[in-house]
Order: sequence, then structure tokens, then C-alpha cells
Amino acid sequence: MKAVCEGIDLSDAVLKVVKACATKTITPVLECIKLSAVNDALILTATDGEISIRKTIKADVYEEGDVCVPGRYFSDFIKKLEGVQITLSAEDKRMSIIYADSQTEMQVLSAEDFPKMDLDINESSFTLKTSDLKKFISATSFCCASDDSRPILKGCQFVIKGEDVCVTSLDGFRLATVKGKVVSATGDMEIVCPARTLNEIEKMIPDGDGDTEIFVQRGMILVSAENTVLTSRLYNGDFIRKENIIPKDFTTIVKVDKSSLKASIERAAILVRNDKNSLIIFDVSGDRIEISSNSEIGNVQEPVKAEVEGKDVRIAMNSKFIIDAVNALSEDKIEIAFNSQIQPFVCENETDKDRLYLILPVRTANNA
Repeated sequence: MKAVCEGIDLSDAVLKVVKACATKTITPVLECIKLSAVNDALILTATDGEISIRKTIKADVYEEGDVCVPGRYFSDFIKKLEGVQITLSAEDKRMSIIYADSQTEMQVLSAEDFPKMDLDINESSFTLKTSDLKKFISATSFCCASDDSRPILKGCQFVIKGEDVCVTSLDGFRLATVKGKVVSATGDMEIVCPARTLNEIEKMIPDGDGDTEIFVQRGMILVSAENTVLTSRLYNGDFIRKENIIPKDFTTIVKVDKSSLKASIERAAILVRNDKNSLIIFDVSGDRIEISSNSEIGNVQEPVKAEVEGKDVRIAMNSKFIIDAVNALSEDKIEIAFNSQIQPFVCENETDKDRLYLILPVRTANNA
């Protein structure tokens, strides 16, 4: 294999595909990026068995061929060569990287054992406005579980019925759900896509007014944008039904300025950031929420003006969870609804109810 390409193009491509390289595996080839010189292009591919990313860039190809380079080392090296033209030449088990007046050699593996990327995924599909897809991902993926105790909770559920789409995620302590419209769909469907996959999709699709089509088949999805193709496995199993978790009625409803609430919560969170639950207290009464926290470092107690309707309530919560929820809401005024100090509460925009965040309170000695 021998190909010549611009360093900036190669660096951009490597940084995209290296996200799919495996980090802890007994199969060395999964830690590699496959380089394929074909016609007038260099194709870079990486996979860890769950997610695969392929990026194509222009290149002058003098000798076609395939080779697998160690992904992380190659990525770190190439991103230091963005301003020069690069010649890649591989023979046997070594590859030469020639740039300016310098040359570096790197050990490589045969491409014969590299998994084939399945691009034949087109049985079903749905299309979203790209801006909406980015919104769905950023507004829900942070609520996915990060451990492997219940793998399906590491993904976001997409439910498409007619023109409506609902995206939901939860980790056992909080839940996020966002509603919107599809541009088109081949039919009703329900999938659970890994949060990691969605975060990579969010990065690869361009900003703007365009649409993004997502193809689904055999428990896999495929998304293509700007000479980059991503495929990923979907999670199988029954996702928790949000209808069974989200309360339908509330005894206390609070409307509050988002920026004032956020600033107060963040200050209260500073003193408890090293505690296990980063515990803060909301004491809702009269025309305010009193926000407090207490630790060995000190204590915070701040009132925030609010419109309160219903019963007084005092409730403890994880400060990170409430900050994440408040940050994800889009209006200047938000609504928080409670039932009791031991029941889950929800956060929404005051007017546009397109998204909802549910948080479980933390039991303390005073409310156990």
C-alpha cells in the first residue's frame, strides 16, 4: 500500500474513527484502525464489535492495499502533522510515515483478520431534522446508566408512532424524556440505541437545517454524513415504561426563574461535591424555595423567589441530578412539581412541555 494525502484531512478522519477502537480487548486487531487505499481515496475504519465508524478522504493512491495500524498511537501521532503532506507506505509488518524531510516507521497488523463492516442496513428507516436529533441526544443521553448491571439502561429508547417520536433514558435514579416530530418514517418502530453511539452521531452530523436519516435492520443502525458512516448494535430487551414511573398528579407546583435557581444550586453544590450523594435540600414554602447544603467544609442557605402552588415540602436530592435537569431545560422560567419528600419529582419548561426530567429524592434521617 502507498498513498499520499493532506495531514489535516488524515488527522480529522483519524480523530473521528479512533472513537470506535476497542480499549480493553484480547483481540489486538480491534484496537487498530484499518487503512484501505482504493482508487483515489483512503478509507479509515475502526470497530470494537459494538460500534463501527468509517471515514473516506481524498488521496493519491500509488499502490492499493489494506493495513491495520495501532489506533491510539497512530491517532496521537497524526494529529501532530496537520500542516504537512503525508505519505503512507506499508510493506510486510511495517508502515512508513513520510512527512516533510522526516520519516517514521510503525509496526502494523494484517488486515485479513479485521471484521467486515456491514453496510447493508436499510430495511427500515426514519428521518429527523438534524437539529432535532442533536436536541434529542443532548437532552437525554446524560441520563443513561454507565454500569453494566442493566445494559439496556445504557441506551436511549426511540419510540416512533406516526409522525411522533419520543426519546427516553433513565439510570435508576433519574429519567429524561423528550417528544418531537419525525420528518418521515417507514413505519412505527421502537429501538434502544447505546448512548455512546448517539453521542458519536451527534458529533459527526453537521450543524444546520438539514435532515438525518437513520437506517435500522437486524438489531443494527446505520447513519451516514459527510463521507462518514457509522453502524452500531442496538440493545435488545424490554425497556422500562415511563408511563408507570411518571406521576400524573402533584400536590405542589413551583414556578421559578431558571438562572436564579441554577446559580443557587451550583453554589450549594460546591460544599458537598466530595460527598457521596452531593446532597442539597429544597425547602418549599410561601413564595420561595430555600436551598441549603451542609458538609464538613461549611453550609449554604439561600432563598430563591418562586411562585408556589399547593403544600409546603422539604425534599433532599443529588445536586448533580437537579443541575443536569435545569441545564437541559430551554426556557427562562421552569416548573418543578412535587408530591412528597420520598416520591419522585419532575422538572419541565413552564410553557413548552416537550421535555421532562424525573428525579428520585434522597432519603435522609429526617425523611426515612
